[in-house]
Amino acid sequence: LIKAFNKVLISILLGSNLSDLTKEQIEEINSQRSKVEGTKRVVSNGLEEIIYQSLPVLDHGFIRVIDYMGDDSSIVQAARVSYGKGTKHVSADKGLINYLMRHRHSTPFEMCEIKYHVKLPIFVARQWIRHRTASVNEYSARYSVLDKEYYIPEPQNLAAQSSSNKQGRGSVLEGDDAKRVLDLLIEDSEKVYEDYEKMLEGESQIGLSRELARMNLSLNYYTQWYWKIDLHNLLHFLSLRADSHAQFEIRAYADVMLQTVKKWVPLTFEAFENYRIGGAYLNSKSINVIKKIIKGEKVTQNNSGLSSREWEELSNLIDLSK
Repeated sequence: LIKAFNKVLISILLGSNLSDLTKEQIEEINSQRSKVEGTKRVVSNGLEEIIYQSLPVLDHGFIRVIDYMGDDSSIVQAARVSYGKGTKHVSADKGLINYLMRHRHSTPFEMCEIKYHVKLPIFVARQWIRHRTASVNEYSARYSVLDKEYYIPEPQNLAAQSSSNKQGRGSVLEGDDAKRVLDLLIEDSEKVYEDYEKMLEGESQIGLSRELARMNLSLNYYTQWYWKIDLHNLLHFLSLRADSHAQFEIRAYADVMLQTVKKWVPLTFEAFENYRIGGAYLNSKSINVIKKIIKGEKVTQNNSGLSSREWEELSNLIDLSK
């Protein structure tokens, strides 16, 4: 009973996908979300619409905004070191934010912070933790028993190893190959959790310690953490993880986080879209190639000074085949 009560309490406090919650838990979360606190701080109306809400990712994961500080006007205020909330004209604030983003003046963006509650597969967490500019507090399997929740990819996301990219995917598996992989993933995931429970229980009333029993679980099991980061470093994270070259699973989380940023700081999000996601970095050699093409000169990879990889990237960017 105590174990069951603790699981319910953790679910209420930390949140879960609505489909996994009881009626009472949903009412508790709705009650939390409905509270209105008087404040003189800057408030983002867009983010207030979704704060505490569970935004589903993958099969059992989610992202929730737990807290935040600042908005677009806070960035403008910091850049101008002013006493007010930006200016009375949105166009003026937008122009300044565009300038800051375009010229990579990052400090004003560091004045805004956000805290997320994330539920994610362990292998995604190990990739995610490489971004060391955030404060992280993870659910501890030393103190608590992990739930039986593991990630199984959708068939369209089962792909073979790429022959040209050591950390990428190739063609999608189909038919018997795909079925065999899915069967193995489910079979192994079920087996390791069954053994995990056996080790915890033991043959007597005292089983193996939780901190040792957890090592048997596979990397597709879910963990949870609170992740707090400033806006500048969040945008850097998203520029890498929302990119088409990023692994699908972490990109799924980044895509949802992008939508929270759009609600939080819409002017900054627009600038980020234009200058980071929709922009491109060009080295001096690539710029010289573009200048020659504009002048009508014939440029090939042999006389461009670019490596084959650089030439391919530039070709994909501006379509040199024309």
